[in-house]
Amino acid sequence: MSKTRDNLKGAFAGESQANRRYIAFAEKADKEGFQQIARLFRAAAEAETVHAINHLKAMGEIKSTRDNLQTALSGETFEFQKMYPGYLDTARQENDKQAAWSFDVANKVEQIHANLYAKAIQAQEVRKDLPNAGYYVCGVCGNTVEVSPPEICPICGAPKNKFIKVA
Repeated sequence: MSKTRDNLKGAFAGESQANRRYIAFAEKADKEGFQQIARLFRAAAEAETVHAINHLKAMGEIKSTRDNLQTALSGETFEFQKMYPGYLDTARQENDKQAAWSFDVANKVEQIHANLYAKAIQAQEVRKDLPNAGYYVCGVCGNTVEVSPPEICPICGAPKNKFIKVA
């Protein structure tokens, strides 16, 4: 692998992490009453997304929808079958309850994502889009559901009002 390719991968990872970090910082600033600082964090987060996508394009990693679905399915499957189980075991051995909870809910949701991607692949293979339905994400654990949110999240127990509709 070339040094430039390594640099693109590192830059993509850094920009992606900065985006999520700034979104979290914006939420905290909002809660503390600093709306303009929150806007600044969200603006910077959006810029980091632009940078990350530019790096991803430069690496040639945005392909056909079919290829992108396969990549997504492969990544989610790796996470729930290999990555998170190991992380969860370590967190439990180290008695880090917050990390263990975080890894556990992420692991459960990654399996849901894999199933949703598999469904999308099946639809795409016959040149169809998925049925028109809303997606909702639990703001506590990330559980992702179709059509309508449940009264209680089956992953973390959060109430229906914690689900965010994805446009």
